[in-house]
Amino acid sequence: MTDRFSNRAASLEGPAIHGFAVTPSDATPLAETTRALYVGTAGNVSLTFASGASATFTGLAAGSILPVRAVSVLATGTTASGLVALV
Repeated sequence: MTDRFSNRAASLEGPAIHGFAVTPSDATPLAETTRALYVGTAGNVSLTFASGASATFTGLAAGSILPVRAVSVLATGTTASGLVALV
């Protein structure tokens, strides 16, 4: 398959180049730091940023994309599902 952008460096302004399903956990960090999170089913997402700070995003709609550099998605406080990490 042709990739017209294969010679370009990835940047935070460009589209994600990889993604993986997220299982919220209070103990296990994500496999990679994200550039964004996709929310498949509405709810709340509690996470830890790359800076170490934590936050809970409440009332997220299905289909939302959170542009956050997260290192973990916590089970405690997360009610949304169908989460996909974008990197």
